[in-house]
Amino acid sequence: MSLAHSLDGVRVLDLSRLLPGPFLTMVLADLGADVVKVEEPRVGDYMREFPPRGEGMSGRYLTVNRNKRSVAMDLKDELERERFLQMAARADVVVESFRPGVMDRLGVGYEALCGRNGGIILCSISGYGQTGLYRDRAGHDINYLALAGVLAMSGAAPDGPPGMAGVQIADMAGGAMWGAIGILAALIERDRTGKGTHLDISMTEGALALLASEFGILGAGPEVPTRGTGLLNGGAARYGVYRTSDGKYLSVGALEPQFLSRLATATGLKLPRGPETAGEGAAGEHELRRQLTRIISTKTREEWVRMLAEHDCCCEAVLELDEVAEHPLHRERGLFFEIGDSGSPGALQVRTPLGMPAARRPAPALGQHSDEVFREYGVNDTGVA
Repeated sequence: MSLAHSLDGVRVLDLSRLLPGPFLTMVLADLGADVVKVEEPRVGDYMREFPPRGEGMSGRYLTVNRNKRSVAMDLKDELERERFLQMAARADVVVESFRPGVMDRLGVGYEALCGRNGGIILCSISGYGQTGLYRDRAGHDINYLALAGVLAMSGAAPDGPPGMAGVQIADMAGGAMWGAIGILAALIERDRTGKGTHLDISMTEGALALLASEFGILGAGPEVPTRGTGLLNGGAARYGVYRTSDGKYLSVGALEPQFLSRLATATGLKLPRGPETAGEGAAGEHELRRQLTRIISTKTREEWVRMLAEHDCCCEAVLELDEVAEHPLHRERGLFFEIGDSGSPGALQVRTPLGMPAARRPAPALGQHSDEVFREYGVNDTGVA
């Protein structure tokens, strides 16, 4: 069953910039929602200019803003603000990522929106939430992960520094994905009650929620869970990354006894105490890691992939970004598609797990669709419907 048109007819006004909000509204647009980027007319979403950008707009901007339209509006101008409120009267969702309080100061906060549309859903994404001690504090993904406890769980060893996350976890998962879930739930709730809501999405809290299982083991042992010590973050030799003879890497996830036993059979790994207890304790883990490091370094990554595939022991190649699209699994399942010139930044797009997007339109230029959107929403240059 395709979900590509499940949000057909849902109107979204997107005031956000950069990554969390635009990724959220990309998901909504993929599901068929009509997403309009409402942008400040002089600069707009300055992610367009982020390097690397080739000869055009930034590839990052192009990929997370597909299937949207753009209007240029200055909400500090009284007539422009009135026009936005007239549009909000006909919209279903407004997404914003300003500092807390900015929407109210502009005259387009939740109370103002509700005054025009009691069913409006306002999704506010911020670093630390709309209330609390850090409400007005600036931050970035690394700061949110730090305060959430996520950053401290990544790294080689507890006496070493935390490791940098490879992607923007707080932005994408902590903000965008929780925001999308909240909006979908709010749409269902509105169908029951006719009332909208204001979603307060804190990226710090969204990232912290990803540690639910780790908090479940806090206090279960004598040590506080931290980087490089847990079963799933570096403490277990059978769950790690190892260098191959060609300088590439292999991921090993042979956690369960049956998988470790198969890995041992395939590689000649010695498990003197049996697969059920191999690696138990610091000395055992050290010996198991030493063996795996030596053995895996004797063959290339592709040699190991071919050899271990026959044993079904939870080992896979670590793919670099430029290798991912060509992997046979991703090709077979159709994860990638193109918009525009295949040689330009942002042309290669990746679908979400929800399926192919409802449309395949390129990301908009600043104000590209102002006239057509204003006509559709029934507002003119004076903001009068």
